Amino acid sequence: MIGAVQLGLLAACIVVLVPMGLAGWHLSRNKMLFFSGALFISLAIAVHLSPYFPSLADLVLSTSSSSSTSSSSVVLENRDSCLSLLHQIEWDRDNYGNSGLGMSWRWQKSDSTMIACDFQKLQKADARDLLNGSWVLVAGDSQARLFLLSLLGLMLGEEEMELVRADLFKRHSDYHTVFDGVQMKVDFIWAPYVSNLTDLVMDLNKNRSCPDVLVMGSGLWHMLHFTNSTDYGLSLQILSRSMMPLLASISPEFGVGSDLGSVSGRSQAHLFWLDMPMLVNSMLNTEEKKEKMTNVMQDAYGRRLHGSQLLHQSSGPFLLLDIRLLSENCGVHCTEDGMHYEAIVYEAAVQIMLNALLIESQQKL
Repeated sequence: MIGAVQLGLLAACIVVLVPMGLAGWHLSRNKMLFFSGALFISLAIAVHLSPYFPSLADLVLSTSSSSSTSSSSVVLENRDSCLSLLHQIEWDRDNYGNSGLGMSWRWQKSDSTMIACDFQKLQKADARDLLNGSWVLVAGDSQARLFLLSLLGLMLGEEEMELVRADLFKRHSDYHTVFDGVQMKVDFIWAPYVSNLTDLVMDLNKNRSCPDVLVMGSGLWHMLHFTNSTDYGLSLQILSRSMMPLLASISPEFGVGSDLGSVSGRSQAHLFWLDMPMLVNSMLNTEEKKEKMTNVMQDAYGRRLHGSQLLHQSSGPFLLLDIRLLSENCGVHCTEDGMHYEAIVYEAAVQIMLNALLIESQQKL
């Protein structure tokens, strides 16, 4: 390469510079003509040597592409790191009494990564802005109903919540509403079994519709009435496969789509799975529940969940909202029946979901 450049320079000197030098004395009497000639000859030299050097445009494009790739890689790495730390919560037991009502929680600040993630408890206005114009669909059993109650409690006033609470807790029923002030559509589908969730997904596939935020969770009823973790795991795998046609049309991760967008955009669906809470066997309110819903059985169901390819950890579409971990850390004083917990547990899950939405849609408060 060096030899070629040297040869090019030598040729330039012979072909261009020598005639220029011979004509210099004559051109010096007309300065305008001299400088015009010098400019023309300089351009001729540049054109002559250009094949031996990379173009400036290529260099700029290469640098820009490298910077963009590096930046995207850093954003993706930071996003995944922060998502994995969302459940790093510590509970304040200073006012610990005979119930969970005196409990509070906050995100740990144990290292620089947690600090950099800058998790925040969203207030009413922030949550409204984040979910404005969105379709939120929550489906599952009583745990899903309690989760939705906490989400709406964050976004609505007390008078509105009184009406919502009465409608939402009609036994084993669905709930549908549109909040004009927030411009948010909310649906709750009573789905105590995973097969019910699969039927719901099939309907969404058929109608070619998908909510902006989809929260699902089921398992307690199956554990009580079937007590078969293997069958539960198979039903989760069927659910996971049924999600693929739906996601392929809207989500870049599972099919053709665009980059990450806002929560109310159609470029990506935000999917969350509600885990079962920690079961306190001695506090369960029937002998049948105490016999069938043991810690050993719950562990078996948990292993089937994590091996079902439903969650992000196993390359699935759902981000886990770990109600079991949250309820376990809140403690037995946060439940009265060993299964349903105080509102603070579900409020923490809501805040985890909202922060995940901020991360996935690349937004800041």
